[in-house]
Amino acid sequence: MSKHVVNPDLCTACTVCVAHCPVAEVVREYRGPKLSGPASERLRLLSPQDDASLDFCSNCKNCDISCPSGVPISTLNMKARAKMWEGKPEPQGRKMMAHGEQMGKLLARFPGAASIVNLGMGLGKSLGMMDMVGISSKAPLPSYASTTFYKQFKSFKQKSFDKKVVFYPGCTINFNQPEIGMDVVKVLQANGYEVLVDEEFVCCGSPLVVGGYLGEANENARKNTSLMNKWRAKGYPVITACTSCGLMLKQEYQELFHHEGMDKNAENIYDIMEFLSMLDDEDKLNTNFGQVNDTMLYHAPCHLRAQGMGLPALDVLSLIPGYRIENAAAGCCGMSGSYGMQANKREISLKVGEKLFNRIRQAGVKSVVSDCGTCRLQIGDGAKVQAIHPVQIVARAYAAK
Repeated sequence: MSKHVVNPDLCTACTVCVAHCPVAEVVREYRGPKLSGPASERLRLLSPQDDASLDFCSNCKNCDISCPSGVPISTLNMKARAKMWEGKPEPQGRKMMAHGEQMGKLLARFPGAASIVNLGMGLGKSLGMMDMVGISSKAPLPSYASTTFYKQFKSFKQKSFDKKVVFYPGCTINFNQPEIGMDVVKVLQANGYEVLVDEEFVCCGSPLVVGGYLGEANENARKNTSLMNKWRAKGYPVITACTSCGLMLKQEYQELFHHEGMDKNAENIYDIMEFLSMLDDEDKLNTNFGQVNDTMLYHAPCHLRAQGMGLPALDVLSLIPGYRIENAAAGCCGMSGSYGMQANKREISLKVGEKLFNRIRQAGVKSVVSDCGTCRLQIGDGAKVQAIHPVQIVARAYAAK
């Protein structure tokens, strides 16, 4: 049984969530997480209601993080929004953003297809055609890699170790940024772990949930939970390198769905930086780092903070000789998955991220580190700096030795 209970009656109407909601801060039309979530949920239980305010929720989880009563407010919002959209016309843009895995798998089947689609997306943005389907032509969109992570992994020769982990790459790393996945493999190898992958895994379902496709997300949860049950039984930890995937697999599955083993699996799933930090706590981390003379700023994704694991990237990166990194501590970047890619949300997204962008400009750094793929997209576009995953710095430090 799930340990995460979605009960609106636990809300004490203290409004702490409203004070911490980045969207409510910049959008007056948004009623805020308390009213859209727990307060309205009590009414929705009596009779279905359409609440246009629900569409403003970005599912960033800041309301959940701040709630002193532990109410998963954003999950209430997502479930209510899915019901609100049932039986209504399906906007093409929403459908496309929710089903990115389908496109990625299709492109992976045909050599050269990724380059053609990337070119087409660039042309569509420049001509403003993306706006016609509800995707902002001003938003940064992830480009597809010519070779997926799974294909690159198959050609990589690992050292065999008794200690083994299973890496869950997720859609972004598999289809868009496979180089991050390969750095995860190299870093784990440097620490004496053999990395396994399971191509039966499917999208975690986070894009489907925010798009209102709860039925499809539930089916993905069923498949992934079954596979994770298998790996947990073998005693192999599951490693992620996307904080949104990690949050979905560990926590949101339990809030949204009911499949046997989800709560136990959550204790066997680790973010890559969380795993490395844990090794360091146990004096098992390979700290034979080379010199990395650089200064960067770190942005903690909302979906990382929602997991309550601290800031493991800062803990690990601080061990690298010559490397200086500082926590930006400037709130949400505003992207929140595909929220900032929507044509009618792009300006809201940029307003939310302005504090972070200003912090980056003031710091005068050329590179920013963040664990989330869409955060990195937003930072690169909004602050005009390079944005990289922390594991890439760790891989760089090992290679420098």
